[in-house]
Parts: sequence; structure tokens; C-alpha cells
Amino acid sequence: MLKEKLFDFVLFNFLAKDKENVQDIMEAGKGFVVPGIVASDFSNKQEGASKVKELKEVVDIVSIGLGGGGDPVYAKRVLDIAAISNPGHINQPFESAIYAKGFLEGKGASPQLVNALVKPSGTVGTVKLASGMEVKVEEFVEIALVLGVESIKFMPLSGEVHLEELVYLTKVAAQKGIRGIEPAGGISAFNIKTIIDAVKKIEIEFFMPHIFGATIDQATGKTIPTEVAQILNKLGA
Repeated sequence: MLKEKLFDFVLFNFLAKDKENVQDIMEAGKGFVVPGIVASDFSNKQEGASKVKELKEVVDIVSIGLGGGGDPVYAKRVLDIAAISNPGHINQPFESAIYAKGFLEGKGASPQLVNALVKPSGTVGTVKLASGMEVKVEEFVEIALVLGVESIKFMPLSGEVHLEELVYLTKVAAQKGIRGIEPAGGISAFNIKTIIDAVKKIEIEFFMPHIFGATIDQATGKTIPTEVAQILNKLGA
């Protein structure tokens, strides 16, 4: 994910309704944005792929999320869409992340950055897998590295509820060589500075908050550019 980053490490993921919305988001976000869609919004892979291709008319990278609050049931739909649209970044549960990477390479797709989703356990130093299994962060990161995972998604952060857990995961991941951390859930202009300040001294290649609900116009389904701008303003950007 070779993009210029805010403070040399921060990117943002916002959903985009159409290519006009992407243009508005990118302008409001000063280019520090990876726009995305979620697979749960599309009934079939062709619809999703068409949307990715539309968005890629104005940006190089589009993220395909699961949707449904990170529901692993949509993991295959993400892959099916990605296989015919080359988005650049996709979301997967940890359990299927490496399969996803190999699957896309087998379909002839260009290299994709595939994140691996884990959940907070409620305890600093452990994370929870989609299966419900709780594992120590150090052990999880070691396994992720061996398998070739490049980025870890941490969801739901629930605003600042699991912030200490996120910071611990980010520190361990950075120390061991994971490229990125992607928190999601309850992030908004009200807490973004607290979240970024908590990790700003950790040397990780990229830290990409996924910010959806707080920025979306419920009537149009579009991400509101002024909300994006407010988030950057809170960070002094």
C-alpha cells in the first residue's frame, strides 16, 4: 500500500458510494484515504466488481470489507469480488486470510494486501479469533508472520473501550514486523485524536482506522466530506 501517509503512518478507510463520493472524500481527507465498499452491500460478485471498477477510475486502491460488523459469512463474497476487480486491499477473518491471498494469486490477480481480522478479548495481551478462541498477542503475531499476514484488523474497538488492547497489539506487531494495524468500530471525530496519540510513538508502517457509521449520511449512503475533514482537523492536519 504505497501511499503518502499522514504523520508518515496514518491512513483512513471510509466507505464510498460512487466515484463522485470518492473524489469528495479524497479531497476532504487530503489524499490520506483508502476508499472502500463492503461485500454485504452487494447481492452478487458482478455488482460488487462493477462498483470497485467504478471507484478505481479515480483512485488506485479500493478496500473491500466484509460488512455486517465484520461478519465472516461474507469472506467468500469479498474474494469473489476481488478476483474480478483487483481492488488492492481486502478484509478477511484471520482464519482465511492466507487462503485468500493464495486464491487471488491463483486467479491471476495483482498482489493484494489482505488483512487478518481478530477481535478484542477484553484483556490486554490477548486477542480473540472468529472461532472464539482466545490467544496471547505474541503467539498470534508470530503465527501471523509465519503465515505471511501483512496487516491485522482489530474490531470492534468500540471507541476507546479496547484502546489499551489495541496499543499492546500494535506494539507487538510493530516489533515483530507486521506492516499494518487496522482498528474499526466506534471511531469518530470525538475520539480519533486520543486513538492516534496512543499509538503515534509506535513505529509501524501504517495504521489505518476504518471509520464508517460516524461519517455516513443515512439518507444517501454517502460518506460526508465535512465529517472526513473534521476528523483530519482534530489531528491538526
